[in-house]
Amino acid sequence: MTLASAVGAALSVKHFSLSPLRLRPHKPHLFSPPTSTAALLTGRRSWNDGDGVVKSLRFRRSAAALAGSAVVHDAGATAVVMAGAYGLVLTFDVLTQRNLMEQSLSRKLVHILSGLLFMACWPIFSTSTEARYFASLVPLANCLRLVTHGLSLATDEGLIKSVTREGKPEELLRGPLYYVLVLIVCVLVFWRESPIGVISLAMMCGGDGIADIMGRRFGSIKIPYNEKKSWAGSISMFIFGFLISMGMLYYFSALGYFRLDWPRTMERVALISFVATFVESLSTTRTVDDNISVPLASMVMAFLCFGY
Repeated sequence: MTLASAVGAALSVKHFSLSPLRLRPHKPHLFSPPTSTAALLTGRRSWNDGDGVVKSLRFRRSAAALAGSAVVHDAGATAVVMAGAYGLVLTFDVLTQRNLMEQSLSRKLVHILSGLLFMACWPIFSTSTEARYFASLVPLANCLRLVTHGLSLATDEGLIKSVTREGKPEELLRGPLYYVLVLIVCVLVFWRESPIGVISLAMMCGGDGIADIMGRRFGSIKIPYNEKKSWAGSISMFIFGFLISMGMLYYFSALGYFRLDWPRTMERVALISFVATFVESLSTTRTVDDNISVPLASMVMAFLCFGY
């Protein structure tokens, strides 16, 4: 081999060994790594940049971490709301026991505030599908408490005085028990995504509660077909039921849970309020209580008006 041919062979080998090291233009991956919470939870996106197995493991850990975070969040929210509900009832228990407030007024203020404040706390729960079940634990705990004291398995004079008409334990198994059962139904069935539950609770808690207070104080003129009801109470229920319903609908709408056509919504809520007021003005029995008839009528009318 001559010197020239040897140099040529060496250059050829050098060129061959260096050519794979040349930089290539960057080509984006077909799928980008998921960045949103929804993508991490659903796991419907994937990518492969030579490290596919490791990325898949990290993905699973992220989804598990987010699910665990939602559970912790909802558990904490449940504890806070439950403590607030217990504190509210305890406050009126103390006021009633010290004769700082009439029993009838205490009972109705608990009726109005407990349901509305509970509903106002729904947005503090997470967006997970299990959030409604955590929220339902609050009225469920109150339900068990009412059953326990209503059956005289335990004694709580403050509770009995603050939520019953005549101060008898068995009364806890009627109106107050129906009340918390409606709360449970509205949480589990309708939750934050439907105006039906919001309107039903607004009518039962706000409209019916204020109707009783106003009727007792200004109800001298009775309704012809029911001497136990007054025009002042019925008019108050219609007005405040409408206003509270609209206020709660705006509250949840502003937070993005649903969108409404407000002129038509006002008309529909006015109709629902009228029907609920008429139902409330009818005679009730031990079986058919206002805490059943009013929210049931509101649910039916709201379903017919809104359809979801």
